[in-house]
Amino acid sequence: MQHSLTSFERRLINRFQGGVDLTQRPFREMAKALASEEDTVLETVQGLLERGWLSRFGPLYNAERLGGSLVLAAMSVPDSKFDRVTEQVNALAAVAHNYRRDHWLNMWFVLATDSSDSIRETIEQIESETGLRVYAFPKEQEFYLGLWFEMGDDGSLNTRSIPAVAATENVDLDDLDRRIIAETQQGLPLTHDPCQALAWRIGCWPSEVATRMDTMLQSGVIRRTGLVPNHYRLGFKGNGMTVWNIADDQLQEAGERLGAMDFVSHCYARPRHPPDWPYNLFAMVHGRDRADVMQKVNALSHQLRSYNQGHEVLFSSAVLKKTGMRLAL
Repeated sequence: MQHSLTSFERRLINRFQGGVDLTQRPFREMAKALASEEDTVLETVQGLLERGWLSRFGPLYNAERLGGSLVLAAMSVPDSKFDRVTEQVNALAAVAHNYRRDHWLNMWFVLATDSSDSIRETIEQIESETGLRVYAFPKEQEFYLGLWFEMGDDGSLNTRSIPAVAATENVDLDDLDRRIIAETQQGLPLTHDPCQALAWRIGCWPSEVATRMDTMLQSGVIRRTGLVPNHYRLGFKGNGMTVWNIADDQLQEAGERLGAMDFVSHCYARPRHPPDWPYNLFAMVHGRDRADVMQKVNALSHQLRSYNQGHEVLFSSAVLKKTGMRLAL
């Protein structure tokens, strides 16, 4: 699968998973960096989206900075009910991602709503409809979020960390900001000048769109802007959610250690659910296959050798739902 990409397509994906500047015509600027032509880059991005190599092209928003609420949740679903419960859970607009994992907690999904009250109501609805308990794991602290996927012409697959953009200040979003966000949560218009296309839709000047989006980037509302690859399609078939039991007074240092590893894409402190669930540190690990992931987990275990009171790796065995998180603004 990975080798059906051309060398130019790999270079494009490797280079522009972030750092795209919307104040200029983005595809022209991307073309300059790759010694190519604007139309070639635009057509290539369109083709990669159509063929499923990219999930979207555009900004990645920080839901919490938008005033929304995100919660990771899990359920233990009997095999006899799994298909039916999957339908019930996936039917909810608040469910953005849903995975089957090899564990007694075998269904893991992300809820994204505009408030914590809506999260609670959605969990209550799921429990009422399915008759099953929902374990909620809200993020208590973020140690790291982001991963840059890289492919070599020789078929090699690598990852590296993305430098975090520090949020400079809280920003008060007005109606125009919210209209821009609503129009771009699922991606930017694939035209030579996306800001102009957005301005026509919204009813403002293109320069205003670019300025507002740059302000949101500087304030941390936007994490980064660029190509969002489908990492499964790129060849990263092994995806393990590692969970660790760390003493509370050592959690900060342990989280910082895990978050600094260049193959960890998400690293959060989340609540325990004793006695069923003793783990309070979560880190997503990506690799070519499960053996590759386990080799990396061993490296994490070595990093945490003086903190670790137990850990597990929950591999995803099926993607049940995966859509862009779309908040009602």
